[in-house]
Amino acid sequence: MYTVTKNTKLISYVLMAIGLVAIVFGFTNDAHRAWPSLMVNNYFFLGISAFAIFFIALQYVSEAAWAIPFKRVAEGITSYFLVGGIIMLFIIVAGKLHWNHIWHWMADGIMDPNDEHYDPIIAGKEAYLNFPFFFIRAAAYIFGWWYAAKRLIALSRQEDTEGGLSSYKRSITLSAIFIVFFGYSSSMMAWDWIMSIDTHWFSTLFGWFVFSSMGVTGFTMIAMVAIVLKRKGYLEYVNENHIHDLGKWIFAFSILWTYMWFSQFMLIWYSNIPEEVTYYMARWDNYNALFWITSVINFIFPLLILMSRDSKRNFGYIMTVGVIVLIGHWCNVFLMIEPGVMKDHWHIGFTEIGMFAGFLGLFLFIVNKALTKAPLFVKNHPFADESIHHHI
Repeated sequence: MYTVTKNTKLISYVLMAIGLVAIVFGFTNDAHRAWPSLMVNNYFFLGISAFAIFFIALQYVSEAAWAIPFKRVAEGITSYFLVGGIIMLFIIVAGKLHWNHIWHWMADGIMDPNDEHYDPIIAGKEAYLNFPFFFIRAAAYIFGWWYAAKRLIALSRQEDTEGGLSSYKRSITLSAIFIVFFGYSSSMMAWDWIMSIDTHWFSTLFGWFVFSSMGVTGFTMIAMVAIVLKRKGYLEYVNENHIHDLGKWIFAFSILWTYMWFSQFMLIWYSNIPEEVTYYMARWDNYNALFWITSVINFIFPLLILMSRDSKRNFGYIMTVGVIVLIGHWCNVFLMIEPGVMKDHWHIGFTEIGMFAGFLGLFLFIVNKALTKAPLFVKNHPFADESIHHHI
């Protein structure tokens, strides 16, 4: 069984304390700046935990053996999801109460033809972008993903105690249903929570773009947590072959993200349609350096470092790339949210970095606590023996 050390707890507490100070500082000095920062940081870790649920379901449906040693790690990462989901619902309700102005379409009178703030483009989307329907969809995403995670973890624990194939087969059925639900809801979530911030703009591949970022960060976090546990003497069955497979997925999803980024950017740039290019002009004019730095970090570094076979089997390389990837995709989330809210009045200072530290501390605290609740290896899984002897 995993035991959280005093040093690990102390790190989590210190990070959460920094985050709390940053939240108080941010909301007392500039609430308009603090709200999107809260959204960026919560969504970043929420996306990682959501992908961990998908990761567990994917291994059941594909009947993969290589990922079995990481199953409890992924289950631990999903434990943040409910907390992040509640914070997300709070941000949405706060938008309706006009405590924040993240979603412009929630402004009073924006869909009323008799109001001076009337916007005919936004009004044309009222059937989809109205608060009751928006909130119901958000609650459905969060409840559906959380329930699937809860049931999969419960069946996993049941499999530990009872053995046999009953829990395993039920997990496959549940996972197949969840993956279909996740396929639709993850794209709709991207449209609702992020794309609707820039209400006049839309992209038909935006859902895949967001999913690819969730995939990179999700695989990266699973790999980094597993390596830390391995170095502490846990996960004795994890070897360089297992980490190699995770490294391949980090590499592959980094390329997928780059492909989605370039496809979206290139097609909009080439067609040069005014209602489409406004999205990139806001980022090109006011976030130019961060825009290109993010693109380079998220493509060049994983490409150069993880291209060789040996680098994917090196724990130190994976940890180094992991830190870079997480920073790069945090910047990507920042670029998806901040320009539509802050326009050219953006900053990356104590408020943003401090909140990131706080959410990281909260994430680590919850995940570490969850990892103590069950053995880190699922001994009665039908593919357990195959996973132990995994070699490539």
